[in-house]
Amino acid sequence: MDSFSTVIRGASHEQHVEAETSTFMSDLLGGRLGVDAYARYTEQLWFVYEALEAGAGRLASDPVAGAFVRPELFRLAALERDLAHLRGAGWRSRMSALPATEAYAARVRECAEQWPAGYVAHHYTRYLGDLSGGQFIRDRAERTWGFERKGDGVRFYVFEEIGNPAAFKRGYRELLDGVRADDLEKQRIVSECKRAFALNTAVFRALGAEFPLSA
Repeated sequence: MDSFSTVIRGASHEQHVEAETSTFMSDLLGGRLGVDAYARYTEQLWFVYEALEAGAGRLASDPVAGAFVRPELFRLAALERDLAHLRGAGWRSRMSALPATEAYAARVRECAEQWPAGYVAHHYTRYLGDLSGGQFIRDRAERTWGFERKGDGVRFYVFEEIGNPAAFKRGYRELLDGVRADDLEKQRIVSECKRAFALNTAVFRALGAEFPLSA
């Protein structure tokens, strides 16, 4: 029988591919959109990670989610440095969440407050994705817009406190395999992973509508 981490990865594979190959991300990483589109995307990430990390302290002692609350993963401070670099000193007063981003952040917050196992699903889809595919995005952003390597503008993708990402991801999957949940609850977690990818893809779709390529 497959391990739970394998089941999760397999079940969300289709949505993962859809998110990665969205028109907006393809255009962004293909260098067809300006740095403004990248900054707007970074703003949307801030709202999602604020929801993920604001509730993390409260979950640290939770029997299901507690093991996943790892401060070395936290991204909010890095995002804020990136936004200050991209948008200037007054970035906070000028940014706004797209409706799709608000829906995504609201769902993360709801899980953090009411359903810790669901929070784990969002935690997994975001942070493991950042540690994996996020490195490709960082490389493309550095090349396309001339950011300093691993510097301001791409700090979100730089996990300075994780020396060995491969080992960290292995350990994370072991945590998933040992998650304290029965089979029905595990099925619900898998469904929430799929929902997380769908919410993320909706944000990409909204960004694509805001930054259409001129024909």
